Amino acid sequence: MNSEITGVLVTFFITLLIAFPLGKYIAKVFSGAPTFTDFLSPFERFLYRTCGIDPNKEMNWKQHMVALLTINLVWLIYAFFILLFQAHLPLNPDGNGNMTPDLAFNTSISFLVNCNLQHYSGESGLTYLSQLIVITFLQFVSAASGMAAVAVLFKAFAGKTTGKLGNFFVFFIKTITRLLLPLAVIMAIILAFSGTPASFDGKDTITTLQGDTVQVSRGPAAGMIAIKHLGTNGGGWFGANSAHPLENPGYFTNMVEAIAQCILPMALVFAFGFFINRKKLGYAVFGVMTIGMLTLMIPNMLSELGGNPALAKIGLHDHTAMEGKEVRIGVAASAYWQVMTTIISTGSVNSMHDSSMPLSGAMQLLGMMINCFYGGKGVGLLNYFIFLIIAVFISGLMVGRTPEFMGRKVEAKEMKIAAIIALFHPFLILVGTAIAAYYPQAAWLNNPGHHGFSEMLYEYTSSSANNGSGFEGLGDNNIFWNISTGIVMLLGRFLPIIGPVAIAGILANKKYTPESAGTLQTDTATFGIMTYAVIMIVAALAFFPALTLGPVAEFFQLY
Repeated sequence: MNSEITGVLVTFFITLLIAFPLGKYIAKVFSGAPTFTDFLSPFERFLYRTCGIDPNKEMNWKQHMVALLTINLVWLIYAFFILLFQAHLPLNPDGNGNMTPDLAFNTSISFLVNCNLQHYSGESGLTYLSQLIVITFLQFVSAASGMAAVAVLFKAFAGKTTGKLGNFFVFFIKTITRLLLPLAVIMAIILAFSGTPASFDGKDTITTLQGDTVQVSRGPAAGMIAIKHLGTNGGGWFGANSAHPLENPGYFTNMVEAIAQCILPMALVFAFGFFINRKKLGYAVFGVMTIGMLTLMIPNMLSELGGNPALAKIGLHDHTAMEGKEVRIGVAASAYWQVMTTIISTGSVNSMHDSSMPLSGAMQLLGMMINCFYGGKGVGLLNYFIFLIIAVFISGLMVGRTPEFMGRKVEAKEMKIAAIIALFHPFLILVGTAIAAYYPQAAWLNNPGHHGFSEMLYEYTSSSANNGSGFEGLGDNNIFWNISTGIVMLLGRFLPIIGPVAIAGILANKKYTPESAGTLQTDTATFGIMTYAVIMIVAALAFFPALTLGPVAEFFQLY
C-alpha cells in the first residue's frame, strides 16, 4: 500500500516539475518572446499566407469570439458528414458501418467541444480514417481553441488600458505547432515502444491461455492516445479507454498518461503569472486549485482504499475497492486518476467509474460541477476567473473598498455576466437530470434507485463540464441522450468561454488605476481562501440537493 501511495506522489511531483518550466515557455510563446522553437516561424508564416491570415492584425474580444465560433462551426459540419458516410471511405479494414444521424450529431459535437463523451465503442463505432481525420484532428484543434481563448485573458491584464488583445489565429496555430504537436510526437513514441499499436493493420486473431479464439482490434492508436491526454480530451481509441491493456499497457504508461493530462492545465496557471508579470498571483491561483484538488482527492483515495464495509465484515483481509480496477495499475493510482480526470476535464478512465465507491463518485461529480480546479485546456483558468471576479466583488463590499482587479474596477456589468455564467452550469446539469428522471425508460437504467439517478446526473454533469467520462451503467446510445447531451455540450462549452473573455475584454478597456494602500490585494493567502470559499459555497448550494439523492444516499445505505 505504501508503494502505491508513493507512486501517486511521484506522479504528481513529476507533473509539477514539468509544468513550471512549461508555464514559462507558454508565456514566452504567447507574448512573442524568443524561444528555442523559433525555427518553426517560417512554417507558421507559410500557414498564415496560405490561410489569408494577417498575424499582425490585433483583435478585440468580440473579434476573437467571432473567429473561434466561426471556425468551430466549419469543423462541426465537416465532422458530422464524415461520420455519416465513414463506411464508404478508405481505411476501414474491419468493415465498420456508418453512424446514425443522432449518434453522428452527438459525436461530432462531443469532440468539437473537448468533451469526448462516447456513446459508441471505438473499435466498432469508427473507422481508422474517421479516428484520424475527425477524432484526432478535433482533439488537436479543440484544445488549441481553448488555449487561444485563455490567451485573450493573458493579454487583457498584461498592460494598461487596451482593446488590442492579440490575434486568435496566431495563438491557435502557435499552440499546435509549438506545444501540442511536439509533445504529442514524444508521447506517441513512448507509447508505441511500450506496446500501444501504431500500425494500420486490421483485427488480429489470438488464442488465449484458456484456448479461446479472440479478435483483437489494433490500428494507429498511439498518436491519438497522446493528444487525447495532452489536449485534456479523453476520448479512447478503444471502448475501455485507458483501462484497455493496449491503450495503457502498464504502470509506466499509466504514469505517463496521468502526467500528460495534467501538465498543460497546470502550466497555464503559471504561464498567466509569468505573462502578466505577477508571479505571486499565479502561485496564489495554483495554491487554491491544489487545495481544491486535495479536498476531493483525499476523501476519494480513502474511500477507494477503504473499500466496501460489507467485505470487511466477512473477514476479507484486503477489502479495497478492486471492482472495475486493473490489477496492473492498482487502487491508489486508479483513485488518483479518477479525481484528476474529472477536475481537469480530460474524462479518460483507467478504471470503471460506475464501480467507484459512493463517496468517490460524489467527489468525481463535484470535480466536474466545480470545473475550475486546474480544469480543461485554458477553460479551467477561464472558469476560475469567473469565481475570482465574484470573490473580488464580494470582498470589496465586505471591507468597504471599491472592487478592483488588476487596476480595473469591477462593476455591475461584469458581475451580471459572471453570475449568469456561474449559474448556467448548474442550470444545464440540474434541468437535464430532472427531465431524464421524469421520463425514465427501462432501457436506460441497469441500476434503478439512487445509483440510477447518479448515472443520469453524472451524464449531464460530464456533458456540461466538457469532461466525457461516464457511469457506464447508463444506456445512452439513443435519440434522447444523443440529442440532449449534444445540446448541453454545445452550450456548456462556448458560453463559459464567451463570458470570461467578455469580462476580460471589458475590463481591459477600462481606465487603469495604479494600486495603492486602499487596493484590495488579490494575490494574498487571505484572498485565496476567500476565492476557495466562494467556489465551494456556490457549488455546495447549487448541487448538494442533487448529490443527496444520488451518491450521498448510496453512501449511507452502505453503513
